[in-house]
Amino acid sequence: MKAAALPIQRPADARLLTVDATGAITHRSRRDFVTLVHRGDLVVANDAATLPASLSGVHVPTGEIVELRLAGRASLRPDDVGRFTAVAFGAGDFRMPTEDRPPPPRLQPGDRLRLGQLEAIVERVLGHSRLIDVRFTNAVGDIWEGLARHGRPIQYAYIRERLAIWDTWTAIAHPPVAFEPPSAGFVLDWAMVAALRARGATFATITHAAGISSTGDPDLDAVLPLDEPYEIPASAARQIHETRRSGGRVIAIGTTVVRALEHAADADGTVRIGPGLATHRLGPLTTLRVVDALLSGTHAPGTSHYELLRAFQSDEVLRRIDDAAEAHGYRMHEFGDSVFVERAERSHDTFGDTHCQDGRCGPSINPGRC
Repeated sequence: MKAAALPIQRPADARLLTVDATGAITHRSRRDFVTLVHRGDLVVANDAATLPASLSGVHVPTGEIVELRLAGRASLRPDDVGRFTAVAFGAGDFRMPTEDRPPPPRLQPGDRLRLGQLEAIVERVLGHSRLIDVRFTNAVGDIWEGLARHGRPIQYAYIRERLAIWDTWTAIAHPPVAFEPPSAGFVLDWAMVAALRARGATFATITHAAGISSTGDPDLDAVLPLDEPYEIPASAARQIHETRRSGGRVIAIGTTVVRALEHAADADGTVRIGPGLATHRLGPLTTLRVVDALLSGTHAPGTSHYELLRAFQSDEVLRRIDDAAEAHGYRMHEFGDSVFVERAERSHDTFGDTHCQDGRCGPSINPGRC
């Protein structure tokens, strides 16, 4: 598949590949998404706005150019912006493919980084020379000002023009906590939300700090997604409970919604209210407890987003999805086309009663499966 090269959130020719619970594939206009939603369904979206999380500057000990891409934090609190996990790059910008970017100078705890009007200290190197914890020495208000003045949206070479921060905000964007846009939500506008409600569906939002999608390094990409904080409002948890009780479907707009809801779910599917930190990676061994269907972008095999799709459908169905998307010229990445995937009806014998969280198996799990 080719990458979508223009930052247009709702292009008139956007397409939607749909996969039902039996694995049957159809092709539609993305505008037809509303027609796939039934009376009694609940559509849940991520209302996170995107931070200007790319910061260029200087590695003070060597004077060499660095770029930090902020990639993780412990909570969503607006006063908790002193410490981040970040991925470091050497000289270059978004015009150079990520995989071709040179590495940063050797980073060690205590190194100072000058990033515009901000200054950061390397606190730890996290098992990879480019993955670090940093602490900003500025006051909270100055950090927010420095991000706004000096930061840029994280961007990749397939987007030909420089992104503005508002290019990365969905129509429902609210708190600035995401490191990259929850781009499945680009399909939404308030007219679509009204149309969903007119069909007898309900709509809710959660907040999840969507992380970075690529570092250009296969070893580092293999640890994605990093831990990501989220917040489940009481109203959303109540709507999920009512939808499941009445037999409706919970439809997630984006993989971040799936990750938050499934992490917040108890064994019976009850979703816990309040803040949390998603620490697990969803995949073929995951039993989905809350989400019945997913609207997402098109993703390449091997990425964490694609691994999450394996919780919904078998590898054989996903291969057919890939082949169909390739044959029909679907566009990839955040401004590309979309897929709508229903959760397959899986037999216990084939898939097991599996649910892995935080890299561990629950008590009902066959340990050999995780």
